[in-house]
Amino acid sequence: MANIASAKKRARQAEKHRDRNVAQRSKLRTHIKKVLNAIESGELEKVQASFREAVPVIDSAVSKGLIHKNKAARTKSRLNARIKAMAMTAA
Repeated sequence: MANIASAKKRARQAEKHRDRNVAQRSKLRTHIKKVLNAIESGELEKVQASFREAVPVIDSAVSKGLIHKNKAARTKSRLNARIKAMAMTAA
């Protein structure tokens, strides 16, 4: 345990930041799973709506420093590719 006041404060701040990051990461994963579940259901409108909701969440995770911008781009690209493949098989 920290003895110096500044170290105690840093420990408190780290705990707050960790809690915030856990919540944001959970939100990110939930939105990605919603898109994947919509793809499994096969309803194109539902898939596109959930993807439109997921993109800003992914981008905000990048701006908050939760994930790297390349990971965000890769995730969006893979989701979009699965959506396009689903649309092609449905058509």
